[in-house]
Parts: sequence; structure tokens; C-alpha cells
Amino acid sequence: MDKSEIQIKNIVVHILDTSLGTPIYSDEEPEYGSDFGDFLREHIYRVYQSDDIKNCRFLEDSSVYALLQETVAKKKDFLSMSKELCGMLYHILKENIDIPSADVAVVYFEVNTVPSLAILKMNYKSGYTHATEAKEHKNVNRIVQYHSILPAGNQKLSEAAIINLSDFQIRLLEKKYEINNVKENYFSKHFLGCSTEISQKARLAAVEKAVQSVQKEFLNESEQFEEHMKAKSIIHNEIEQQGSISIQEVAAKVFENNEAMHEKFKEKIEKYNISEESVIEPKNETTTKKFSKQHLTTDTGIEIKIPMEQYNSTDTIEFMTNEDGTISMLIKNIGHIMSK
Repeated sequence: MDKSEIQIKNIVVHILDTSLGTPIYSDEEPEYGSDFGDFLREHIYRVYQSDDIKNCRFLEDSSVYALLQETVAKKKDFLSMSKELCGMLYHILKENIDIPSADVAVVYFEVNTVPSLAILKMNYKSGYTHATEAKEHKNVNRIVQYHSILPAGNQKLSEAAIINLSDFQIRLLEKKYEINNVKENYFSKHFLGCSTEISQKARLAAVEKAVQSVQKEFLNESEQFEEHMKAKSIIHNEIEQQGSISIQEVAAKVFENNEAMHEKFKEKIEKYNISEESVIEPKNETTTKKFSKQHLTTDTGIEIKIPMEQYNSTDTIEFMTNEDGTISMLIKNIGHIMSK
């Protein structure tokens, strides 16, 4: 999807600052130019492209779901809906001091004629700027701190939802905060009222963790080192060649003919509520970047980074297990070395 495909139709911003004691609602939609529109479009696009996204469905008793159904049926106008929506959210913030205050932008938009609603919770952060005070025909410049600075357009939001208003599927970004002494995903559980699936990023991390756990259980330390590098190379190659990762194919290549290890992997991956038949489709380069290099650290403190292309070439790197169990690494065909 291209950013230009996001066609914004309606915007409203409500201030949910619990330090004020009451939400500050906007009573009409603001006029907005290209800068503000681009700012919101950038955040919406970032939500679409994030590998932290969870795909969710509303529960039948969700108050937000009922409110949006009324709005789609034209029994509720956009502005009234946005106020009720943010009122629900403000009540949760007010009752739980660990959840940060925020400005919330509610945006109705379309992508390829599909109607959608974005709820962008822009948590406050502190920042400094200058201020000029006039004193008896003199200016005094000071640096002052503001506690309600909004995230920039190029920063990732930690809490946001995009709701497809034709089928009510939800793309969700959320973060856990403490509620009644327990850290919970309040955005999905207490606000939206929806069931969630594990994100693409979390799925990839779960696969890697399950592979390492099985290797640790079945292999000695030297074998673990070699097999972990092999597994990382296999995942990298899948991403490079397919643009996605078939868990079943990765497991078959990693464990080859070792049925016991393969079965143990299936057990472990199912504990994350992930099927071995699943396909992981990461969109963001930052999610897959860790698989582009082998990061090695020796017990003597030496750190080595090997680009995966070089690791996969026998003309460049060779690992050898010595008779005493130690490992030697041979770096071949070096034209020149630079010190950084």
C-alpha cells in the first residue's frame, strides 16, 4: 500500500489529559492543511506497515463495536461517535494512573474505497523549547519544559487501532500497563473489547525461541553453536527468497531427519498458540535485520559480525571443531583489513 492511497475524509482530535480532571473535547472538526494531513497519513501508514500489529476481532459485547455499528448505520454522526469513543478511553486512563495521558486523533479515511477508522493515541512526552518574555522594553529568552509534546510523524505510536468499517476487522498496536497490580493489554481488553492474535514480529521471535530451546535440550554446547547459526541462515534465506517464512519448511530444514527434535519443536510452538502450518509475513526491515548477520561472541570477549552472504560462502569463512571440543574459525581470502 502507498501512502497516497490513504484518503482522509474526517478528522477530530480530543485531549485526554488526566491532570486536567476532565477530557477536552473538540466540538467541531478542524480545518487542516497538507502538513497536518500528511502527519496523520504518516502515522496511519506506519500502523499498516508495523510487524507489531495484531489482527483482532470485536467481541459481541464490545461497547466500541456497538458504537461503530450505530455510526455505520448512520444513527450516530462522526463527531458524536468520536466523543463517546474517547470518553470510554478517558475513563480507563483516569482509573489507572500508569496509563499515559494523550491526545487522540480519530480519523475516518478510505483506502481503495474501503471505509476505515483510525484511533491514534498520541502519548505525551516531555520536551524543551524557548520562550520570550517582555520586561520593561526588554526581552528575556528562556528555555521552558513542556510535558505534553506529541510524537513526530516519523515516530512509532505504541497504541493505535485501524478498524475496517466494512467487516470490522482490527489492526491493533498496544502496550501493557499496570491495572490492579497486573500488567495488561488494556487497549484490547478494557477499551476496544476484542480478541487478539499474536503479531508477526512476536511469531518470528517465538519460532526462533522454540528452535533454540529444542537445540539446547538435545545438543551439546558445540553443536548448539553450529545449529543455531544454521537455523538463522535458513530463516534469512527464506525471507530473502520468499519474502515470508513457512514455519513447517523452516522446521523441516532445521531439524532435517531428527524426528524427536521436530516433534519437540511442534510442542513448544503450539504453546504460543501458533500452528506449524502458519506462514509469517514480516513487512518491516527492522524485524528481519537481525537475521542478515551472524553475531558471535567468544568466551574470551571477542565479538564478530559476519554478513549472512559471507557466512554461506565456504570461500570466505570456515568453522572447525577441534579434538578438545574448542572451535576455530578461519577467515579466508582477505584483500585488506581496516581498523575502525
